[in-house]
Amino acid sequence: MAKLGRGGFLAIAVIFHLVYLFSIFDIYFVSPVVSGMRAYKVERSQGTQAPAKRLVLFVGDGLRADKAFQSFPDPSPAGLDTDSTPKPLAPFLRSRVLSHGTFGVSHTRVPTESRPGHVALIAGLYEDVSAVTTGWKLNPVNFDSVFNRSSHTWSWGSPDILPMFKEGAVPGRIDADMYGEEAEDYTQDATQLDTWVFEKVKSLFASAKLNSTLDSALREEKTVFFLHLLGLDTTGHSYRPYSKEYLHNIKVVDQGVKEITELIEEFYSDGKTAFVFTADHGMSDWGSHGDGHPDNTRTPLIAWGSGVARPKKWESGKAQGHEDGFSADWGLDLVQRHDVAQADVAALMSYLIGLEFPVNSVGELPLTYLAGDIEEKAEAALANAQAVLEMYRVKELHKQATAFHYQPYSAFSTEEDSIYNRTRAIRSMIDSGQFEEAIRQSSEVLQHALQGLRYLQTYNWLFLRALVTLGYLGWIVYALTTVIDLHVLHSTSHTKRTSVSNSAFTSLLIILYSSLFLQKSPWTYYAYGVFPVYFWEEVFARRSALTAGCKTIFRHISGFRGQALFAFQSVAFVAILEALVQSYFHRIIFTVCYILGAIWPVFYGTQFFKENKLLVISWMVNCLMLSTFTVLPVVKVESSATISAGGILMAGTGILYMLFERSIISVSLARGGTTASHDLVSRSVMGIQVGLILLAIIVTRSSIASLQAKKGLPLGNQIVGWFTLIASFGLPFVHRFRPNKHYLHRLVVIFLTFSPSFVILTISYEGLFYFAFCTTLITWIRLENRIYAFSNPKPSSPTTSTNRTTTTDALSTKTLPQYRPLTLSDLRISLFFFYLLQSAFFSTGNIASISSFSLDAVYRLIPIFDPFSQGALLLLKILIPFAVLSANLGILNLRLGLEPSALFMLVMAVSDVMTLNFFWMVRDEGSWLDIGTSISHFVIGSLLNVFVAGLEGLSGWVIGGTEERSEGREVDALSMEKGVGHTAHTAPAEIMAAGAVAANGSPS
Repeated sequence: MAKLGRGGFLAIAVIFHLVYLFSIFDIYFVSPVVSGMRAYKVERSQGTQAPAKRLVLFVGDGLRADKAFQSFPDPSPAGLDTDSTPKPLAPFLRSRVLSHGTFGVSHTRVPTESRPGHVALIAGLYEDVSAVTTGWKLNPVNFDSVFNRSSHTWSWGSPDILPMFKEGAVPGRIDADMYGEEAEDYTQDATQLDTWVFEKVKSLFASAKLNSTLDSALREEKTVFFLHLLGLDTTGHSYRPYSKEYLHNIKVVDQGVKEITELIEEFYSDGKTAFVFTADHGMSDWGSHGDGHPDNTRTPLIAWGSGVARPKKWESGKAQGHEDGFSADWGLDLVQRHDVAQADVAALMSYLIGLEFPVNSVGELPLTYLAGDIEEKAEAALANAQAVLEMYRVKELHKQATAFHYQPYSAFSTEEDSIYNRTRAIRSMIDSGQFEEAIRQSSEVLQHALQGLRYLQTYNWLFLRALVTLGYLGWIVYALTTVIDLHVLHSTSHTKRTSVSNSAFTSLLIILYSSLFLQKSPWTYYAYGVFPVYFWEEVFARRSALTAGCKTIFRHISGFRGQALFAFQSVAFVAILEALVQSYFHRIIFTVCYILGAIWPVFYGTQFFKENKLLVISWMVNCLMLSTFTVLPVVKVESSATISAGGILMAGTGILYMLFERSIISVSLARGGTTASHDLVSRSVMGIQVGLILLAIIVTRSSIASLQAKKGLPLGNQIVGWFTLIASFGLPFVHRFRPNKHYLHRLVVIFLTFSPSFVILTISYEGLFYFAFCTTLITWIRLENRIYAFSNPKPSSPTTSTNRTTTTDALSTKTLPQYRPLTLSDLRISLFFFYLLQSAFFSTGNIASISSFSLDAVYRLIPIFDPFSQGALLLLKILIPFAVLSANLGILNLRLGLEPSALFMLVMAVSDVMTLNFFWMVRDEGSWLDIGTSISHFVIGSLLNVFVAGLEGLSGWVIGGTEERSEGREVDALSMEKGVGHTAHTAPAEIMAAGAVAANGSPS
């Protein structure tokens, strides 16, 4: 097999990491949906009715449990009579809790988004996160639901939610009345969405008085009315859940629920209606959701009406359920709180109106919510257990048909403990009047069934995790081998394959694929299997390159002192990578690293400091500035003043550069650079870029003022905002018609290109970070260049090269390689780059939880709800620092005399040490916060390699044509001859610096 070059390496890197990204979903998050199950319901004697004839489900989208029950001063809009005395915002719902029904907290799972939340509530299953590919709207898999089991369901609300239950259901069974997508405008009063729903319900029942056919349909049994109330979610995103707008929306919802409850009770007048009020997810303090933060996972649950137990009250003290202290300020301590898992609500609704449990439901019927006697509860518990056991039975049959030497779940492994015998024993208990014991046994069997489902889902975990681990380890070694071959040995090594090795690896792949085929494994398993075999076969075939490269790299290490220093540096390098893993949990680590990194250049000695005093001081100041951002709060409040300050700094930088461009560039030219043109066209375009920044500041301030005044987003502002954003990205192409090849000019152009984006798409200090980050990067590449020149001094010679690729020594020109090889010190540079890459993620928010990024800025361009478009703009802002970083590393790569992509490839080779850490840290049980965080960390870690590969390509395009001249002492023939083995002559300083700069690598 021919060796791959730079392009092939990058292609394999992208494909490998994208494929392996999905491994956690195949391992940890397999879809729970299967088919072929028999449906179960509570069997009743003929003539015995279900507890209720109909059910009304209210879902307050995005309603946090605490806000639903806490007391606040009247948040009504200005102009209305308000009372500053704190009072409950939902008095009607509160009255249901105190006198009419049962309440508690419904605990959701990640991702805390609308689709999976509604699926859990209405279908009783926790759907796999792959549904994100449809924007949480359409069904990636068909599933059963309470609506599908009803005789008929009427639903009102958002076009983002209702269609997913109508599609795939029995035709004609579900009516969905939806407002248009344009109504979901984040800049308008979102209470109108909820008012629209309430008015539509009232209109339906008003029409029934004039339409006998509709009246008859409404009076059928087992009907469901579903009111999806999106206003709270929209208001929370726009104004935060502690705002007056959000709290006022709670009042609107409470009043609407009261009116609909009274309307329905008056219409039927039979007392046979059950009501359930809950939410699909909560909301964080910064107006977002999606992760597993408790504010996102805790939602209210209130049930009342026919078949629902009345509240259990204590005379004094604290009732059961309040032990966690979460509800301490609700004023409900005397009422027992009954918490449930979100999927339990589907089982509750099915029981109340006598429906079969949805066949994919994993919810446990919350018996404390039922008003029936003990016998009724025993029958219901058995039916609930049978439904879950049936799903286990079908899944086990599927697993038996594919697995080698299938081992059944231990609780059901013997004849005595079989599902049939266990359910028969519970039936006997009920028939003999042992209701309490029957309930206990039903609950135990149901838990065993859930654990059995868990056992079946994790059946292949050991095999898959081992396979993926071998793949990541193989990639790391393969990548290092490729980097050594291309950038240390300059492709001079040869592969060595034998017939034995070819047969061994081929046989291994055939055995692996045969096993997967016989087990009817999905196609992704084959993809996971091919990479480890390919990588390790390549490493074996190129083992001579690995051996020769290591000898070349480490040949300068000799003696006890050198070996001890190298050992310390190696430990420090691994420790830094592990510290970066911990930085995903503790952002303060970045602050410490920047402070330590600020003093790193000092350890090159007093001579270096004297020669580069201004540059070193600039580096220190920039590091200290960046160290402040990771101690600032993640939750940001919109501030037009802070946004404007960032924009003014960006525009001021552009103006100062244009004023002093000749002086700045002349300093570089005096150090030996080539000539640079000062073309009027290029300067004019740069002036326009500065003008766009100022325009962005003006339109952003205007949009913020309009949105905060609740006047909506003016169309003119939206058009100007889009024009500014698009024009800023187009102007760099104009520069290419009359290019200035000086690297500083090119970096300023890139900086100004993205500046308007960091005005329009920010809400607080992000623009200040962008300014500080870019100035730090420019300082970094200049500092690294000086360090290389200082560590590799050019010998005195009567003849000096004026270009790296030309020399007066014709013989040297013919024999020396065009680029110098990588050295151990370049490993430190790659670690710096990787650290800065992480810092770009974390310095303006905790990217490990994507919900920590506010959507407020996106409303200035897209006020209508559009998850993919709004998410794309948010992603654009997140990725901009990486584009700037890639350009700087590309220029540094050139100025250090390295082959294109050498540093990028080195980063890609070592970064998966973090990814492998995160892979084994992924959790699918425990707290929802832990689960969501672990998924986010692995996805980010895995995508970083894809980012780096993409950034390498972007860097090559952005810096194309930039002069490659090294500043100060250039990369000359002697430094190439010294090559890999040459190190700085300040080894004592390196020993002193090793501990102090552990956060950023060693200046070796």
